[in-house]
Amino acid sequence: MHKPILSALLTTTILAGFAVGAAAQELVTSDRVGSPDAPNVLTMRANPNQSPNSPSAEQNAAFKVVWEEFAQNHPDWQVQFEFFTSDIGGEHARLLEQARAGRAPDCVTVDSFQLALFMANDALRPVTQYFSREEIDDLFPFVRAGITGTDGEIYAWWWGTDLRVFHRNTEVMADAPVTWEDLQAAASAAAEQGQEGVLFNGGRWEGTAFDWLAQFWSQGGNLVDESGKPTFGEGEDREKMLNALNFYKNLVDSGAAPRRVATIQNYDDFNAAAIAGTAASFVGGHWQRFQLQEAMEAAEFEKWAVSELPGPTPDQKATGTGGWTVAAFSDDPAKIEMCANLMKEVYMGPANEVIGDLPTRQSLFESLPRYQDPYFDQLKEYLVNGRARPGVPIYPEISNQIQIMMGEVLSGSEEPETALDEAWARVMDAYDKL
Repeated sequence: MHKPILSALLTTTILAGFAVGAAAQELVTSDRVGSPDAPNVLTMRANPNQSPNSPSAEQNAAFKVVWEEFAQNHPDWQVQFEFFTSDIGGEHARLLEQARAGRAPDCVTVDSFQLALFMANDALRPVTQYFSREEIDDLFPFVRAGITGTDGEIYAWWWGTDLRVFHRNTEVMADAPVTWEDLQAAASAAAEQGQEGVLFNGGRWEGTAFDWLAQFWSQGGNLVDESGKPTFGEGEDREKMLNALNFYKNLVDSGAAPRRVATIQNYDDFNAAAIAGTAASFVGGHWQRFQLQEAMEAAEFEKWAVSELPGPTPDQKATGTGGWTVAAFSDDPAKIEMCANLMKEVYMGPANEVIGDLPTRQSLFESLPRYQDPYFDQLKEYLVNGRARPGVPIYPEISNQIQIMMGEVLSGSEEPETALDEAWARVMDAYDKL
């Protein structure tokens, strides 16, 4: 008579154990972190790869460990996710409208070059108190400047970045060019040997504007003033813009760069040329070194080296930097603190390890295992000269007109002065309509 009762009790206990185990496993789902029964809810919008919904199985598994630890450290909270589409510009425009209407999520991953726009619209809440002076001072200068408001408060945490570098085949181009003149000479010599001396983006897309702007920024040029009004078509900024335009034009006119650069609008084109052995060098992203390493035979990959982008003089250096931030939109102090906890515990270090975006704190290059390759020591040095795109409403049109201008100059259909003046006129017309 006791056996059925004992059997029933055992069955109940086992099922309860399974339920507890299942509940523990459900601390992280594709759109939630934390127990579904947690009394406090933080809404968060993010890129899928920066969330528990990463499309990469490897990243997803690694990130799940980070998210589970976060959930265990904050048992009274659950984070409910919604996701950006691939239309990042459109998503940020929608987010700004939601913020103005008081309907934005509590915590959001914001593209770094859009950050200033949200700050200017008072959409973000300061998080300075949650970071030590040491952590803030450890940021690269361009990062620290990018997240700091005019009142001196920190309004987001810029946790991951990238940069543009110069890749070269050392068998063809033994020495790293330091100046524009060096690059002109080295690329011309490579072209005389039947190689494409130097490749760069010149087609109609954002990469063309962003990569080339390093040549303008290295001279100390500014696209806009502190109010967000364009300045690149006037005075000293116009001269610096023309210098940078003529540098690229001369590379093409001399044959140091092939005319096909005017149609390149994909970093993959550089990888393909390097793998095929047809290009001596290219201006590209830091991440392409890893892509070449994966695609090339070891002996071929050993020929390729990375250096800092050449500048007008040895002392004039700049590189375009991007990356993502996390910002608090909520007015609730508890939710602001929780968003700051995400910044510190998930994104400041762990997310760099999982995703591979470069750290923005200099010391993390030394402490994070992923960044112990000597290559990262180089990148850390180059990031000191990083420049970010201005997060102002007119920037997309500036970029659009730079792309058009570059196409006209590189194809030879317009002289630099004419192309620049026409681009400037169109940008100012758009600016007056804002």
